[in-house]
Amino acid sequence: MTQVRARKENFPDLACQGWFVSEGSDTIEHMFDVVNPGAVDDLVGEHADEFFDAATDAQIAAAYAEQGPRVEVPIDDLEPGLELAARLSGIVVEALSGEEQLAVLRAQQRMASHYAAASYGSIAAVSDTVDAIEDDPVLAAESTAAEIRVALTLTRRRADDQLHLALRLRRRLPAVWAALSAGRIDVARARVLVDDTEHLSIGLAQQVIADILPDATGLTTGQLRARLRRLCIQVDPAEATDRYRAAISERRVITQPTPEGTAHLFAYDLPPDQVTAVTDRINRLARTLRQAGEQRSMDQLRADVFIDLLLGTRHRTGGGVVDIRVDLATLARLVDHPGDLAGYGPVTADIARQITEHVGNQWRYTVSDPETGTIVDTGVTRRRPTTPDRRAVESRDTHCVFPGCRMPATNCDLDHTTPYGQGGTTTPTNLAPLCRHDHRIKHTGWTYHPQEDGTYHWTSRLGATYQTKPP
Repeated sequence: MTQVRARKENFPDLACQGWFVSEGSDTIEHMFDVVNPGAVDDLVGEHADEFFDAATDAQIAAAYAEQGPRVEVPIDDLEPGLELAARLSGIVVEALSGEEQLAVLRAQQRMASHYAAASYGSIAAVSDTVDAIEDDPVLAAESTAAEIRVALTLTRRRADDQLHLALRLRRRLPAVWAALSAGRIDVARARVLVDDTEHLSIGLAQQVIADILPDATGLTTGQLRARLRRLCIQVDPAEATDRYRAAISERRVITQPTPEGTAHLFAYDLPPDQVTAVTDRINRLARTLRQAGEQRSMDQLRADVFIDLLLGTRHRTGGGVVDIRVDLATLARLVDHPGDLAGYGPVTADIARQITEHVGNQWRYTVSDPETGTIVDTGVTRRRPTTPDRRAVESRDTHCVFPGCRMPATNCDLDHTTPYGQGGTTTPTNLAPLCRHDHRIKHTGWTYHPQEDGTYHWTSRLGATYQTKPP
C-alpha cells in the first residue's frame, strides 16, 4: 500500500471519492494498491508536499501516468454490491490505463443495473402495498402510478411505463429481474426481454427467457431482439403466423408535418421481404448515382431516389436483392422452422416459403446441415450471380463481423484479414464482411483474427478483447 497526500484546501471534494482527512492534519490522504509502487514512491518522496501543495487534479493524474503507476482493479469478476461499490468509490479513473478504465466502466454499469433492479423492486413493493388496501385492481394500478409519479417527479405516462416494467420484471419474468440485479444485463436489454415476450403466455415467455438469458450479456439489444423473435416463432409457430396476418391487415401509410416545414412519410406493417427488396433497390440506385459524381450525401440520395420511384421517375437498375436463409425441411413443409431474412431477422416459415416462391427479384439461398449448421450449398436464382468468393463469405458470415454489428454482409465491404499488401490472398478464408463504418474503425487500430470455430477475436485500441460468434 502506498499513501498519497494532498492539501485539503486544494482538493475539497476528494473526501467523497474515497480519500480521507487525517485527524488533526491539514492533509487529505488516500491509499493505492499499485503494480509499480516504486514509481509512486518516487513521485511522493521528499518533494511530495511541494508537489501536492501546488498541483491540480489533472496534474496529479498526469504525473501518475508519466511515472507508470497502475491501480490494481480486480473488479471484473465482482458481483454488484457493497464491496464493488466501495472499490469503485476509491478509484481515481484518470490514474488508470485505458484497459483498466474500461474495467471500471463495466463495473459501474453492473452497479447501475443492480440499483435499477432495486428501484423496480421498490416500485413493485409500493404496488403490493397499495393492492393490500385497494380492492379494485384498476384503481389500485392508477393509485400506484400516482404515488410513483409524485415521489419521482415523473410524467403520468412515464410513471405508467415504469410501473408496467417493474411488475413484469418482478411478477411475470423474475429471472430477468434477477439478471438485472446481478448486473448481467442492463435496463435496455431487460426491457427488450420483457416487451418482446409480452404476447406469449407466462409459461412460454419464461421458457424463452430461460433459453436466451445465459447469452444475453454478450448481445446488443438488436442481436437480442433478433434472437428473441426466432425463439418466439419456434415455441409457438401458429401464434406467430396469426400475429403476422393480423398485423399485415393493418398496413398503412401516414404523413406527418414537422415544425421545420418538411414532412415525414411512414409506412407501417408491410411484408418484410418486400421492404427488404425496396430498401436494397434504393441503396443500389443511390450508390450508382454517387459513383456517377453526385455530390449529395448518401442519405439525401436515398431520400431523393425514394421520392423519384414513387413519382414514377425512371432509374435503370434491376430489382432489389432478397437474401433468405431457410432449411430444406421447412421448404418441403415437413417442419415450420423460422427463416432468416438478411437485414430484418427471423421470419415465420410461411413467409420464408412465400419469399422463395417469388421470382420477381433475385434471391439468394443457403442450405445448411440441420444437425451441425455446416454450409452445404449456396446460390442465387438468376443467371448472373455475384462472384463465388463473395457469395461464400456472405453465406458464412451473414453480417458484419465487428462486435455487436448486424449490418447484412450483402451491404458490407469485404476486408482482407491479412492485408493484401502483406501477402494476404483474395480468397474466402482471408475475407470477412465489415460495414463501411466499422471498416474505418478497424483501420484506426483495432485488430481481429478469425478462429477455426468461426469466431473472430477482436482487440481494441485500448487493449480490450472481444469475441464475435458465428451465426
